[in-house]
Amino acid sequence: MSTDKQSQVKTRKFKAEVNQLLDIVVNSLYTDNEIFVRELISNASDALEKMRHTSLIEKKVFEKDVPNEIRIETDEENNTFTITDTGIGMNLEEASKNLGTIAHSGSVEFLKKIAQDAQVDTGLIGQFGVGFYSAFMVAEKVIVKSRSWRENDEGVIWSSIGTGSYNLQEEAGFKRGTSIEVKLKEDDKKFSNADTIKELIRTYSNFVDFPIFVNGEQVNTVQAIWTKSKSEVSDEEYSGFYNFISPGIGDPIYRLHFTSDVPLAIKALLFISGENMESFGLGRMEPGVSLYCKKVMIDQKMTDLLPEYFRFIKGVVDSEDLPLNISRETMQDSALIAKLKRVLTKRLIKMFDEEASFDPEKYVDFFRKFGMFIKEGVYSDFENRNDLAKLLRFESSSSEADKMISLDEYIGRMQEDQKAIYYLSGPNREGIEAGPYLETFKAGGIEVLYMLDGIDDLVMTALREYKDKKLVSADQAELDLPEEAAKKLEIEDSLPEKDSGDLARWIKEVLGDKVNEVRVSKRLSESPAVLVNPDDSFTTGMQRVMQASSKSDLSLGKMILEINPGHKILKHLNNMRIEETNKDFAEEAANLLFDNTMISAGLLIDPKMLVERSTKILEKALESANK
Repeated sequence: MSTDKQSQVKTRKFKAEVNQLLDIVVNSLYTDNEIFVRELISNASDALEKMRHTSLIEKKVFEKDVPNEIRIETDEENNTFTITDTGIGMNLEEASKNLGTIAHSGSVEFLKKIAQDAQVDTGLIGQFGVGFYSAFMVAEKVIVKSRSWRENDEGVIWSSIGTGSYNLQEEAGFKRGTSIEVKLKEDDKKFSNADTIKELIRTYSNFVDFPIFVNGEQVNTVQAIWTKSKSEVSDEEYSGFYNFISPGIGDPIYRLHFTSDVPLAIKALLFISGENMESFGLGRMEPGVSLYCKKVMIDQKMTDLLPEYFRFIKGVVDSEDLPLNISRETMQDSALIAKLKRVLTKRLIKMFDEEASFDPEKYVDFFRKFGMFIKEGVYSDFENRNDLAKLLRFESSSSEADKMISLDEYIGRMQEDQKAIYYLSGPNREGIEAGPYLETFKAGGIEVLYMLDGIDDLVMTALREYKDKKLVSADQAELDLPEEAAKKLEIEDSLPEKDSGDLARWIKEVLGDKVNEVRVSKRLSESPAVLVNPDDSFTTGMQRVMQASSKSDLSLGKMILEINPGHKILKHLNNMRIEETNKDFAEEAANLLFDNTMISAGLLIDPKMLVERSTKILEKALESANK
């Protein structure tokens, strides 16, 4: 090449729409100026991918054996950032067309979109071919040096300060590919720091197909293994990838690696940690799944990609169906994101169900740690409620302590004419089994599920039924028990019906507004009395939660007190009522009976009043014993 040709510099003006585009890109398009690193790497990766394809179909390729790679050099002294690829490159005509007149690659369409929607704020705009111009957000000047893959092409230098025009000239001696030198503005000097660039690469471009070097050191050493088939990935690679995205959290208990083409093209790799960090009191976990498009990150730990109750899941989701101009702001309203969320949610629920069938004990271990999230889903996700309910596990009256069963297992061993799934809440198993509510169920051989978490009552109330079986709290006033089971609780040595009714009415007069009703019980065999709920949407467990949260004695006026006319306490109390001797003592005894039912139900009572009442009863008892 002649010296004259080397020194010939042509100054050309940008097309009008390019000037408009530059103004938008530099001043308002991007949310974070650091995005220019991702855009330039994405462009370099595209050039390398084109080169890889071209080398397979073309016989004559300039520097055919040069490795496909991206190299970034930072220079803090000269305040520059330079990115070089060994991709397909450009000649003079292509540089002018691609970098000076880019209407062919979509800028006009892009500008129309901007005009239509003032809220557009793209985080990844490679679809329109304008990602290169993001460099002008941080640049005083951009210098592009490029050499085409064609053997007979010359190199080219393109430069601009981004205001109206650019310079273009041919130059000899370049290697194949493209080098972009960004002379940084003083305010953007941080991008000449190698550590800053390395961190941005790990965040946005770590899984680009080609090696990325920063000042000679390869940064992207972890592969995008979610793009491979499961048979191509070893356990060690899975473990290494998990430690990369979730360092210091331990080994995962489950992983889900799947590919789907319908209804969306999805490649996903999701992990379930072995530890629930929220249970350690470390606060609410942030979403742990990042969204990618063709291995380039769109949003890190995206909030709308999975339901909030799946926030304990870590991993990546890559979908080629996402438009490249999608942004963090517009994703929240995207129908595609909503569809992606539905697909991922159903696939995760299916995975948990399969794991529970394959290894029930391992799943129970998982549920003990993460069951709170599944319950949160049952409570909050109407669309997937029934599928999530299949994943629930509970202890029961028919299982050993610390053994848990599913709702399906419960249904599988229900009595033939049993119409409901019965459950009972309490602070612990011992407390439930010591209380009065199980007596009728024990006598009838009916299994009862134990709700041992504070949220369980709300979950069961939200679910209401499962596979056409109603979910009924064992503390409800009306229990539709199997006929044979109900007969087994009939008490022979009981007060006459009239006396029982009169006693119930007398106790109601004594208690007043403390309860809505006092009636003779058909569920008690050993306990003297029990409090039950007439409202099937409100349980004693929910009452406990409300009392604990308000730290005050809430009204129990809607509850019903059931008495056992066969119990000695009620018989003695009835005699005192009839004889009208020691009336005050009888009333104190009736109130203490009510207090005891409150304690049995786990409800809060005034401890001072309880002590005073118990003391009076004790004094009277000792006085009678000494006569």
